[in-house]
Amino acid sequence: MSAMPTHAMVFAAGLGTRMRPLTNDRPKALVDVDGRCLVDHMLDRLAEAGVGTAVVNSFHFADKLVAHLAPRSTGAPKLIFSREDELAEPLETEGGLVYALHHFPDGPLLTCNADALWLDDTAIKRMAGAFDPERMDGLLLLARLDEALGFDGPGDFFMDEAGRLTRRGEAPSAPYAYAGVQITTKAKFDGKSATKRSLARTWFDEWSPKGRLYGLVLDGPWLHVGDPQARLDAEAKLQALRASTQA
Repeated sequence: MSAMPTHAMVFAAGLGTRMRPLTNDRPKALVDVDGRCLVDHMLDRLAEAGVGTAVVNSFHFADKLVAHLAPRSTGAPKLIFSREDELAEPLETEGGLVYALHHFPDGPLLTCNADALWLDDTAIKRMAGAFDPERMDGLLLLARLDEALGFDGPGDFFMDEAGRLTRRGEAPSAPYAYAGVQITTKAKFDGKSATKRSLARTWFDEWSPKGRLYGLVLDGPWLHVGDPQARLDAEAKLQALRASTQA
């Protein structure tokens, strides 16, 4: 079993345009779902998995994000802020990771979107156990499309029996969607420039064509909180599931 990565990148610098008006006065990461802000849901998952340090990037209402997270300064994971509000525009996911790369030690690291919720308590630990850098450039957490709430896309990936991923391409649909967490290594980004670029470009253009992009499937629902209605749907789902377990 591979060791749990010691560090994670939490992407919280997006403008949250689809979440307006809730993001008119706050970053998307501070939108409340079921009594906790999105970023706290993700940081709690990392703490449960034993991740020691989280690098959180910020841009939109960055000062509010930093102030909100100040009470977590003595808890786990330890927080480091990567302030992209010092730049002209946010760098997207790969650019943001490269911009913050000096905060990461060599070896495996996690990257996490702040707008994804799930109920599978074992997901991150299972990813750490499955990640093999000799075979994989990246291991993505996936959701089955029929268990993806708040996601209206046609799916992102096909997966073979070994867990190797290929992109949907021109197919009308694919059975799996990216659920917002990956394990990769710092070495895959050493020497890259911190320019505006999505991690998806690297997955589709570089890793998947070489057969080095893999996936691991969530057990249970994935709640993609992309807009105000998806937020309401996610809250209703969480409350219903909680009620069913208490019945």
